[in-house]
Amino acid sequence: MSLLPYNFKMKNNAELQIDVQNAIKWEPLLHAAEIGVIAKDGIVTLTGTVDSYAKKMEAEIATRNTIGVNAIVENIKVQFPNERSKSDTDIALSVLLAINSNSLIPNGEVKVKVEEGWVTLSGQLPWNFHKELAKNTIAYLTGLKGITNNILIQTSLKDKIEQSAIEKALIRSSIDANDVNVQVSGNVLTLSGTINSFYEKQEAERIAWKTPGINRVINEIAVDYEYAFS
Repeated sequence: MSLLPYNFKMKNNAELQIDVQNAIKWEPLLHAAEIGVIAKDGIVTLTGTVDSYAKKMEAEIATRNTIGVNAIVENIKVQFPNERSKSDTDIALSVLLAINSNSLIPNGEVKVKVEEGWVTLSGQLPWNFHKELAKNTIAYLTGLKGITNNILIQTSLKDKIEQSAIEKALIRSSIDANDVNVQVSGNVLTLSGTINSFYEKQEAERIAWKTPGINRVINEIAVDYEYAFS
């Protein structure tokens, strides 16, 4: 079963480049952003300078969700006008305030380091959605140049992880579950197989992380998208 659109046709490098450019321009936050796009054999390289980390993140998401993108090389730089620059101390204070104000994130479990505007999150949380929430909570703060999310997942659940439950969850999604292999070893879940979009690969991982008791997801799914290169 293929999930490619009914009107699907193979894209060459120029067509993929245009599709990604249009996807980026379609995002309201990125209308005026000057982001360069280079497409080569399904690998898309993003370049340019933006004035917020949020714009950098939105450009990456828009690219990742474009049909035909197999991988992203992200070289976008964040540079602020002088009036919007902040010291590392001010950034650390705003990051801690935002995280501690979010009642869904376990209090006191996230550690923060800031170096030249780049924020590194660490610590341990019980679910991956907590980890993603911590990052998304601070992504739109002023002064950030980047985020490294090193938070580890440490579940307290001891129930046996049912592989069949994960496979059923994939079947309920828009992913062709026949193309995804699931293997469970202790608290580690490994995904493998071949699917036809980068978006589906990320979506399979997102669904897998919802499994109770999982500490780690290894995503070895390959993306195989046919191209007519030019």
